[in-house]
Amino acid sequence: MSFKDRIDAGRQLGQLLIKYKDQNCVVLALPRGGVVIGAEIAKCLHAPLGLIFAHKLGHPYQPEYAIGAVSESGHLVGNAGELQAVGKNWIENEKKHQMEEIKRRRLLYLKGKKEIDLKDKVAIIVDDGIATGLTLEVGILELQDRHPLKIVAAVPVSPKGRASFFKSKIDDFVSIETPEDYRYLGAVGAYFQIFDQVEDDEVIRILEESSKVSGVK
Repeated sequence: MSFKDRIDAGRQLGQLLIKYKDQNCVVLALPRGGVVIGAEIAKCLHAPLGLIFAHKLGHPYQPEYAIGAVSESGHLVGNAGELQAVGKNWIENEKKHQMEEIKRRRLLYLKGKKEIDLKDKVAIIVDDGIATGLTLEVGILELQDRHPLKIVAAVPVSPKGRASFFKSKIDDFVSIETPEDYRYLGAVGAYFQIFDQVEDDEVIRILEESSKVSGVK
């Protein structure tokens, strides 16, 4: 196991991202697990912490297995063959359901707060690890709509193939562990000693603490 918990992973990532400390950066985490990681990076870089909302589309017979992902504004990515197999009607219904969940989370977590302006800023999008990478992929599409100066992605662990994919799409990709695809352990949690579910209350607490430190309301 590479990391004690998400806090440990976030602190390690923060050190790898230190070159962005004085580059007017914003940390944008994918809820929920990415928020714990993002908070530690934001502390290290003295940067504000915000959110990017995206959610996976789980296979109808195996919900934990992601065949796609949708963002808040409706961007959709996924495995073309698997999406075709489940059918257009299922995709549209599941997309609608997950966008409703995104809306719920936005209202709960941000309570009407405005988005952080990303003009002329380095946007660092953060998750707690990559398996399929679909949620991060669609989150990047959402982030591109907000036109930051640069886009950086940071995760504790990613299969090498997905890391190469992201490096070709954005300005920088940072991962602590990047195993060859055939050596990847199959689940992000396998790289952590403690990988508990992050609940809504914890996300809200972290965001409130971060806003007090950064001064961003």
